Amino acid sequence: MPQLNPAPWFSILIFSWLVFLLIIPSKVIKHTFPHDPASHDTKPPTPNPWNLPWH
Repeated sequence: MPQLNPAPWFSILIFSWLVFLLIIPSKVIKHTFPHDPASHDTKPPTPNPWNLPWH
């Protein structure tokens, strides 16, 4: 039964974890957002009342 032979699958597992732990975090950290979220106004928005007819 080839499912019980861990030799090929163990190396695939180790290589995939190395990719997840070493390569992907550096790409995520280097990601920059197109808009700076800190540049928005700091005052809260004023709510607009709803003018609903009550009949």
